[in-house]
Amino acid sequence: MLFNLKLMEEDKYYNDIQKALDDLPGNFSILEEQIDIEDQMKYFEFSKNVREKEIADECFENREELFLPEIPVERKKEILSAIASLDEVKAFRTLEKYLKNPDKELHNWAILAMQESRMLLQSSLLDEKQVFISTGLGGKGQKLRYYVVFINRNRNSMLDATQQKLVKNELIFALKDKEGEFESISFFEGFSTSLVLLPLKTDIKQVFNAMIEECNQYGDFLDEDMIITNVKALSRGEIIQMLNQSKDSDFENGLEEE
Repeated sequence: MLFNLKLMEEDKYYNDIQKALDDLPGNFSILEEQIDIEDQMKYFEFSKNVREKEIADECFENREELFLPEIPVERKKEILSAIASLDEVKAFRTLEKYLKNPDKELHNWAILAMQESRMLLQSSLLDEKQVFISTGLGGKGQKLRYYVVFINRNRNSMLDATQQKLVKNELIFALKDKEGEFESISFFEGFSTSLVLLPLKTDIKQVFNAMIEECNQYGDFLDEDMIITNVKALSRGEIIQMLNQSKDSDFENGLEEE
């Protein structure tokens, strides 16, 4: 499940995503590691093709190849993906063992394979289908990690020390109220960025709107709009590009109204 939202433009998508989260069953697992979305998609596409070959048993019989340095990376990818589809504790233990000292380029591949294997075993033991949620930023327990950009009213200046302290303190308070966790915050000219964790079904828009409203009681220095994503941490250049696009869109909308 991916969530990449620029709230200044995409309220409709936010509502759709929030409804999907609310409708999730209680038996779900979240990928905790931060793994690039493109790498995840490559893994699942590759795994699908491997399953169609029906070579899981053969790969399991030759699982020791995973630990031999002379075996090509592509063959190891095949073995990892194949044995992840087996409802066998020994398959899971093999993946667990490999992940303790994986080939550098296969570290994330092994994490995804082991997560898939764990989900399969849980489904079998509990006799109910498990839901697996993965995002680029990962999570912790039943919480998702979000990268949030708070936008200054004055995009040409940085918040002063008092405003920075207020934003940080109000953010920590708002998160704690929803059983969330604060990880980091950084301040730049025109905006602030933060990494936070929030329970999966939290109305994240409500959390941050309330926090911004509270801060603005002391000077009205934050824009009501914000950028939220769980796909990746955005670069300064990407954020500035988003803000400029928003500014251009506001200008065009103003012309249309005249």
